[in-house]
Amino acid sequence: MPPSGPLRKARGHMSESNFHWQAGDSILRRTEIPLLMGILNVTPDSFSDGGQHNQLDDAVRHGLQLVADGADIIDIGGESTRPGSAPVSVEEELQRTVPVIEKLAPQISIPLSIDTTKAEVARQALAAGAVIVNDISGMTFDDEIIDICAKSDAGVCAMHIKGEPGTMQDDPVYDDVVAAVTLFLQERMAALAASGISLDRICLDPGIGFGKTAHHNLQLMHAIPRMRTELQRPLLIGHSRKRFLSKVLGRDVEERLAGTVGVSTALADLGADIIRVHDVRATRDALIARQAVMSGDLA
Repeated sequence: MPPSGPLRKARGHMSESNFHWQAGDSILRRTEIPLLMGILNVTPDSFSDGGQHNQLDDAVRHGLQLVADGADIIDIGGESTRPGSAPVSVEEELQRTVPVIEKLAPQISIPLSIDTTKAEVARQALAAGAVIVNDISGMTFDDEIIDICAKSDAGVCAMHIKGEPGTMQDDPVYDDVVAAVTLFLQERMAALAASGISLDRICLDPGIGFGKTAHHNLQLMHAIPRMRTELQRPLLIGHSRKRFLSKVLGRDVEERLAGTVGVSTALADLGADIIRVHDVRATRDALIARQAVMSGDLA
């Protein structure tokens, strides 16, 4: 069986730079395949899995299944950020996420991530057992969230978004999307570092689908090698089941698994460090099979 978990030992040269990401006591590092962040949405309205895991027992059961399927990280979100979505209150987001973290954390050995833009949600999630704060706003929506993270030993992931979820897909325009996103991420990384968050605790995400057209998304993914060189931090890519695949394939959301897996293998070739997906088992199988062929040997 191939090695699993975030502390897998590297067995060869994977890319020009093999960064690590410190998250609590865990050191996350890409090895022969990217790390897989399994998505656990505890919402009634996320774009592809809303309502499937929004009961506590169902959410914990699915989290354990993601671990069994080979996830390296589990990302728990209590607020939908699909295009056109409306925000939820701090209280509602806390009720959805913290009990899941409290119940799941003692049962698993991989890091838990809280997907939030709210400082109070981040604070309580970290107290409950999460060790990563994954913020789609690059920590710009809530001024206090950086301070919460700086006072912890959590890993942070800062993402690029143009606008906010309710309006982000209203005709997004860039002169040069790769340059604009890279500059934003450089600025956010500098702000985090200036607040006392060491660089080895920072991961960056170009924000596929967050204020971008399908063409923008494809340009950003194609530019992963350039962005990794310029940013010198791990890159997380979240493309799973997203709308741009309908432009590529002409498929509805429930028919995007093959497309998601296909993009995942391309991302592995391009050097993505972490891939955020719903379908962990299928993605891992495809990446391991790809690596076996590329290396000409079994793991």
